[in-house]
Amino acid sequence: MSVMNDRELDITHFHELLQQRRVALLDVAQTGESSAVTVVLDQSCVGRLSRMDAMQAQAMSRETNRRREVELRQIGAALRRIEDGEFGDCLECGKPIPLLRLQYNPAVALCVPCA
Repeated sequence: MSVMNDRELDITHFHELLQQRRVALLDVAQTGESSAVTVVLDQSCVGRLSRMDAMQAQAMSRETNRRREVELRQIGAALRRIEDGEFGDCLECGKPIPLLRLQYNPAVALCVPCA
């Protein structure tokens, strides 16, 4: 079996990993939407410190949602690279991305020197 055939088998595995991660992120997104709602500023409803805690939690939730969206875009781009036969090659220099780097994050698009 040649190296190319091994890489093709890995592509199937990476495709499954990317799909599973996408599904997991979308599931979390559906359950976490209520955390980012606007905090009520009426002090008669919520104490000052509780309101500040709620506002901090809201900001953290928004940042988590932003990061999730970035990761979903990266996963989508990686899946398109698989479809186009370009998965595993650095987008900057064109050299193969090391297998360990892809195993750590299958959505990665650059080799270490280019990153």
